[in-house]
Amino acid sequence: MAGARATVDRLAFDGVLIIGAGLAGLTAALAAAPRPVMVLSAADLGDGCASAWAQGGMAAALSDDDDPALHAADTLAAGAGLCDRRAVDILTREGPAAVRALAALGAPFDRKSDGGFVQSLEAAHSRPRVARVGGDGAGAAIMATVIAAVRAAGHIEVLQQARARALLRDAAGRVRGALVEHGGRLIEITAASTILATGGLGGLYAVTTNPAAALGEGVGLAAMAGAEIVDPEFVQFHPTAIDIGADPAPLATEALRGDGARLVNAKGEAFMRRYDSAGDLAPRDVVARAIESEKRLGGAVFLDSREAIGAAFDSHFPAVFAACMSAGLDPRIAPIPVAPAAHYHMGGVGVDNWGRASVEGLIAVGECASTGVHGANRLASNSLLEAAVFGARAGRIARDAASSSALPEHAAPAPALPAPALARLRTLMTRHAGVSRTEAGLSELLSWIDGQRALFGDAPALVAARLVAQGALARRESRGGHHRADYPALDRAATHTRLVGLRDTQLRDKAA
Repeated sequence: MAGARATVDRLAFDGVLIIGAGLAGLTAALAAAPRPVMVLSAADLGDGCASAWAQGGMAAALSDDDDPALHAADTLAAGAGLCDRRAVDILTREGPAAVRALAALGAPFDRKSDGGFVQSLEAAHSRPRVARVGGDGAGAAIMATVIAAVRAAGHIEVLQQARARALLRDAAGRVRGALVEHGGRLIEITAASTILATGGLGGLYAVTTNPAAALGEGVGLAAMAGAEIVDPEFVQFHPTAIDIGADPAPLATEALRGDGARLVNAKGEAFMRRYDSAGDLAPRDVVARAIESEKRLGGAVFLDSREAIGAAFDSHFPAVFAACMSAGLDPRIAPIPVAPAAHYHMGGVGVDNWGRASVEGLIAVGECASTGVHGANRLASNSLLEAAVFGARAGRIARDAASSSALPEHAAPAPALPAPALARLRTLMTRHAGVSRTEAGLSELLSWIDGQRALFGDAPALVAARLVAQGALARRESRGGHHRADYPALDRAATHTRLVGLRDTQLRDKAA
């Protein structure tokens, strides 16, 4: 496609262009009404997005014995000093209404006999507050509900099998839309406002719970357009991916441990109390490192739910049960082998409380954005909530964007990374930018990435991977999801990493 300059078409769209069709993007599309919205989905609607794979549910202060302030305190504690307090306040204050709005739309949350929400306990929450669907089916059910609403909305057009290849900018540097590949041709789609909702970058790792297409392309495209990227080194590794050799790895939801399942080593010993007083419900980064340590010592770690859940497993956690049974493993009578896997990216495109990026005209929401609510370590089940709360805010601000007659400058499509190079990148990211990192390993990774950039150009996946490695090398401490084996201590001052483009310089400031 790179040589197809003469065949590029241009489509002027006086509305909101949304790149990505997960929960954040579709929520923004609904909230932008009545302004016309065009949603670009890289796959068929509902396929290939992490939102539909989420098992745990949505965390919100929905019960009489809970309060947004308590939810905020737990979120701030998990974020290890790097949360934006204003963003956390917005998330936890607007969260209950967001859950109830989804329920009103038709999302079938589990309910008690009195009509209240059934809520489960997950790690680092001070009380049960995770609203679930069918035990472990929240993401799929919520997405099905939102997709039905999007298809019924007259102001939304969905372009499936469409992938953004570059962001378009005018002479003043404002983002004016995107260069899109669709049906074998390139189209310059200009828009009044552009929202990135492209998801995470877990697919850059060899062991991941994310869809294969989650390669951080939105972050890469935003960086190449000059947007500030914040805290890219903070990747959360879910401690209990089901270790059956699948790619991506199916997930054993944290709610299992909330219901009493226990982590045991190869000797059958429960070990988490040796690593943290919270035991099996310690923060995810602590549990992930503990599992890696036990695996190095004994070769295997298991999640044992035989006593706590037992015969009820298939009805209480049907998605996990199906994944286990597909590998010939019955979790009712045998422990589940588990291992940490790349799961969620806390960093991303730096945005304000409405999703506005540092480059005028660009908005980012969902996992590709750094809203400030997750800090250094996302609190369990805050991600779907963030998508709903900040997706709605982004849609409202995009709806009111002024139209412009300024035409963008032409942009060349970003190159794609060949499959063999991507496979090698995934291996090296897991090895050197995984649960534990060192200067030597990160330097080797950066050198390899820059060699590939010289060969293939700035493929968005390479750019995103470089940002993670660059931030990780610069952060000489261990905080939240970022662990440096050669710098295990926590710095006294909590500072952000801020990158513009691919410069090697870092601008760091105190956390808000």
